[in-house]
Amino acid sequence: MSLWQRYEKAIDLISALLGRIGWVLILYCTLAGVTDVFLRYVLNSPSLWIAPTVQAALVLMACTGGVYALNADAFVKLDLFYANFSPRMKAICDIFTSSLTFLFLSVLIWKGYQAAKMSIMLKQVTPDAIPIPIYPIKTLIPITAVIVMLVVIKKLGNDIKTLMNPGKHPPKP
Repeated sequence: MSLWQRYEKAIDLISALLGRIGWVLILYCTLAGVTDVFLRYVLNSPSLWIAPTVQAALVLMACTGGVYALNADAFVKLDLFYANFSPRMKAICDIFTSSLTFLFLSVLIWKGYQAAKMSIMLKQVTPDAIPIPIYPIKTLIPITAVIVMLVVIKKLGNDIKTLMNPGKHPPKP
């Protein structure tokens, strides 16, 4: 097995793990949301901690689900033209958009790191009646952005392979 194949396999495993975590977060948000509505409107006893934890879970779900969706090619694309392109033309378009993706992710990692560092220094918590730590969530944002960058590198490598070997196209997940 080549180094590139090992890299792809590692990215696929990390993506699958984050997809499972995202699934658990969806389950938590659903159950906690239903519980919050029940407590608030049926028992007239609203919870102080459910809403902030659901908000944190939604942020984490976007992080974990984003990695999984990108790796699985599950994002919605404007397929009006793209669907009819040849694999080679699709690779060219993907290489162009990956440069924009690298720019966005670089800024997200840079600024996310700064925000996480400040949040850790301040031991930032939610401004609610029950303070819930925010700094772990802010720390995970740049970490998952790095993982997204690794997925983009994997996809870029496959697109370059497609351009270099016009007869062979790497399988899309």
